[in-house]
Amino acid sequence: MTTASRPPSVERVLAVLRRSADGRDPAALLDAARSAVAAERDRLAAETGAGARSPELLAEEAAAWLDARDRAAEPPLVINATGVLIHTNLGRAAWPAVAIEAAGAAAASALLLELDADTGRRGRRYRAAEDLLVDLTGAQDALVTNNNAAAVALAVGLAGRGGPVVVSRGELVEIGGGVRIPEIIRRAGARLVEVGTTNRTRAADFEAALEERRAGVVLRVHRSNFRQEGFVEDPDLEAVAGLAHAHGAIVVDDLGSGALLDTARFGLPHEPEPRERLAAGADIVTFSGDKLVGGPQAGLVVGRHDLVDRIRRDPLARAMRPDKVTLSAVAATLGLYRSGRAVEEVPLWRAVSAPVSALATRAAALATRTGTLAIETEATFGGGALPGVGLPSRGLALGTRRADALAKALRTGRPAVVGRIEDRRVILDLRTVEPDRDDDLAEAIARALAA
Repeated sequence: MTTASRPPSVERVLAVLRRSADGRDPAALLDAARSAVAAERDRLAAETGAGARSPELLAEEAAAWLDARDRAAEPPLVINATGVLIHTNLGRAAWPAVAIEAAGAAAASALLLELDADTGRRGRRYRAAEDLLVDLTGAQDALVTNNNAAAVALAVGLAGRGGPVVVSRGELVEIGGGVRIPEIIRRAGARLVEVGTTNRTRAADFEAALEERRAGVVLRVHRSNFRQEGFVEDPDLEAVAGLAHAHGAIVVDDLGSGALLDTARFGLPHEPEPRERLAAGADIVTFSGDKLVGGPQAGLVVGRHDLVDRIRRDPLARAMRPDKVTLSAVAATLGLYRSGRAVEEVPLWRAVSAPVSALATRAAALATRTGTLAIETEATFGGGALPGVGLPSRGLALGTRRADALAKALRTGRPAVVGRIEDRRVILDLRTVEPDRDDDLAEAIARALAA
């Protein structure tokens, strides 16, 4: 340690730092050296009589600063032990392994994205995902957008500038993040026409609006993120579609979460499937790729060829289209449904179908390892899917008078673990934890309890 009252120059620190630069960009090294010298200058100003440290010590701090900046750019990976299967704040659905592999391959290489292999000329945009959607839903055509809100906005745009979009008052919902159906319609340049009441709307309510305005779009919005009970009535889609088509209007059906499997086979309420809605008369159906489909974030549009083609040619569609990585991952995910392997390989459905007995066995083993308590829990879907539906589960209870502090210790560890607090205890639900993460979870619990 030197006795000088001024820090070494940036040039001297930089010279030392370059010896172990490991090919780093010179501009980044200069930033790090400047940061270390500035911090040393502040320290000397704050500590009376302190001596300046050597260029070697400051170079070590600069290297640590660079490493910290690298780590800050890494995604903060989490073990989801909340019991919420599609947790919006944790990134929703985990991707299937084949989707991860497809995304990695697409990211690392050039792709025949819009090039025809036979002619060598520009061809139609990569359509593997869209062709699979056609097969899975029976639609005439399909389109992938970057999320379902984009899909809905493009679909209601079929009404044209200032054209009427007729919606039941019971379906003027907020779909999340403060985004509401009326706002989407206005931003699409269309005009909202409300019919029916909040709790009861009949097919006949649409007829007057369609007669007065001749043509436009009827938008149906599936209440996938909340339930209505009591004195309620919803119009039959087939009847609404018949009225709409008689008056020259088209029917757009937004399913929100969407499902490509019959949810009833898992003992859950039946969630409408795109194929069913198209068969009932919907002209366009939209749904999400990252909810009940269990893949990457995407908006999936299926329906009549002429209407999908109009959406595809909308100038806004270019601003809302996904890149090659997302398209490849969506195609890989949909391929699992086409080949009948979705239940085994899509993490969401693997978690849903996990037997309670298997969860209980894991909970007992983890409780023994960590000195915690194995308990019965209830998991939920979240993410605007199957509201109010619970799944019996098993997990761990970490009893403590400082549950908030323990939950924070788990969240800030590596890996981070996010659970929930009930009755002053931290609860970790195993239905949302993959079995191959049990060792990591046990170690994280031990660290948090020790802290």
